[in-house]
Amino acid sequence: MAVQQNKKSKSRKNMRRSHQRTAVPNVVLCKCGEPTLPHSICPSCGSYRGRQLNPAQNAES
Repeated sequence: MAVQQNKKSKSRKNMRRSHQRTAVPNVVLCKCGEPTLPHSICPSCGSYRGRQLNPAQNAES
C-alpha cells in the first residue's frame, strides 16, 4: 500500500480539490420577472423567447 513521504499542506490539498466544486446553474430572468433556466419555458408564465407556448398554464394565473 502506498504511504506518503511528507505531509501535504492545507494549501496544496485545497488547490488539488479546486475543480471539485459544485457548478452553479445559469439563471435568466423572464419578462414576467421570474428566474428560469436558459433555453427553457418559464414555469410561471409559460413563455419562451417572447412567444406564449403554454396557454393553459397562463390561464391558471
